[in-house]
Formats: sequence, structure tokens, C-alpha cells
Amino acid sequence: MADLEARGVPGVFVASEEFADGAAHQARAIGADPPAVFVAHPIQDRSDAELIALADGAFEEVAASLLEGPETEGPETEGPEAAGPEAGAGAG
Repeated sequence: MADLEARGVPGVFVASEEFADGAAHQARAIGADPPAVFVAHPIQDRSDAELIALADGAFEEVAASLLEGPETEGPETEGPEAAGPEAGAGAG
């Protein structure tokens, strides 16, 4: 995933809550900090309907993580260039 992110392809790591600590350790070990979404544990013994419900419940968070990209400071703290070309219009 780190290689894809370096090429501009966004990714989100999805795992069950049981693996949150392991995921953090692995991310540090490979020098990556991908967005992560953790779902309820366990996964393996769930029925198809339960898995679908679990996926449906995580969908919005996964989609938001993909669309937001890496966490950055908000526009109000990044300087005037972050506000876009209209920000300077009419100034002076």
C-alpha cells in the first residue's frame, strides 16, 4: 500500500479492531501511515448477512478516508494560497 500511495493511488487499510495495535506497529516498521478503518472482531465466523452489514457500516468511513487523502492542516492554517485564487480577489 505504501508503494501505491507514493504513486498517488489512495488506499485505506481495513481490519478488525483486534489488529489495531499490530497495524500501528507494522505501519511504523515500513514507514507508512495509511488511513485505517477498524471493524468489529471477529470476522471469520460471521454469516454472509453479518459481513454485508459490517461492510455497509464501514463504507462511509472507508469512502471518506479515500476522498480526504492524507491528513493535513485545515485551509485556515495553511496560508492564503490554500484558499484558492479567489481569496485575493478584491483585496487592496
